[in-house]
Amino acid sequence: MLARFLAVMIVYVIPGAIAVFGFKMMRDTVFLYFDPTIHHFMAGRFFAALAMFLFGLCFIAGYILHKDRKKNRVQSRFQKKI
Repeated sequence: MLARFLAVMIVYVIPGAIAVFGFKMMRDTVFLYFDPTIHHFMAGRFFAALAMFLFGLCFIAGYILHKDRKKNRVQSRFQKKI
């Protein structure tokens, strides 16, 4: 039971939390750009957050695609070519 819980945490929750935090940081960076007291766009923070968001999203999507390929639930164009 504990092993299944840890597996769900590693595969879904941790990458999902990273993606959500990256999206929140991107949103905050864009909103801070329109703040009259800050006169510059924090590009480094925005691109770091974009990388976090894309990492989490791609990790979860890749795992779901891998799991569906094993069960033959994908279209022929997503099948692995041997």
